[in-house]
Amino acid sequence: MDVGLAGNLLIDEEPWRLPVSAVIATLIAAAVLLRRRAPVPLLIGTVVVSASAAAFGLLWDPFVGAALVLYVVRPPRALPAAAGVAAVSAATAVVGQWWYAFGVPLALLTWGLAEAVRSRRAQTARQERQREHRILVDERVRIARELHDVVTHGMGLIAVKAGVANHVADSRPEEARDALRVIEQTSRAALGEMRRLLHVLRDETDETPADPLAALPQLAERARQAGVDVELSVLGTARVPEPVALAAYRIVQEAVTNVVKHAAPARCRVVVAVAAAEIRIQVSDDGTAPIGEFRLGHGLTGMRERVALYGGELVAGPGPDGGFRVAATLRCADA
Repeated sequence: MDVGLAGNLLIDEEPWRLPVSAVIATLIAAAVLLRRRAPVPLLIGTVVVSASAAAFGLLWDPFVGAALVLYVVRPPRALPAAAGVAAVSAATAVVGQWWYAFGVPLALLTWGLAEAVRSRRAQTARQERQREHRILVDERVRIARELHDVVTHGMGLIAVKAGVANHVADSRPEEARDALRVIEQTSRAALGEMRRLLHVLRDETDETPADPLAALPQLAERARQAGVDVELSVLGTARVPEPVALAAYRIVQEAVTNVVKHAAPARCRVVVAVAAAEIRIQVSDDGTAPIGEFRLGHGLTGMRERVALYGGELVAGPGPDGGFRVAATLRCADA
């Protein structure tokens, strides 16, 4: 007698089996749907329910539900869990029907597939971290080269002029004063360039504003001219350290620049909340760039460095309603 016919006869003779089988199937399906919330307890419950139902002839599949729950069990529990499901499947096949033995290779195959997927994801994450590290190293190397050029040129000229001034100080004082003026101008220019590199750290070509937070409207206006409708809100009037204000300005500048580059024409909302203890920044747009294109580049690396410098937090990624969203917090106490 085949399985289907036997099952029909049992149902005809004992009508309670059909609703009980439906309840068991519903429980196993619910465990599969909720498996990511508590994988191990749900796996144990699924195996117990499946084995009990099989023993009473209420289940005819070889632990498929248990295999689906097993897929999300993470190491180090994954292999013992797979072995447990395989052992129960084999025992059920011995005391029940032979086809339950298919649960053994099914459990092992599920475990192997899950391990392969996890390994692939871990490798991808490592490659992304390596790419981020390369970007960071490239930026620091570029800045180091620029600093080297500034210091070498400026100090070389200062050394030459200082030697001239020392040599002619007594015989030609006017020429010595000229050399000192060159030294003063060169040192001021070199210091200004070094400050620009240390504070800006990126390819911003505009001058550092005297009041960074007050210069945000001009930044928004330049973005509007580039095709991005910027809605700017600056909340709060607390005085904050100048380095923190400048970092906030640069983060907004970089975020809006990314909108201009990747999402224009688009609408962009910028909210900067200024308090005595911290500055909160949120920049969001309604662009339509594919999610797969949002990868960490030089701009986001710069934001992350600035936020880390002031003990804050940065969240950047696709927004819940589309577009892209950057949220940053800068702590004034760490200035």
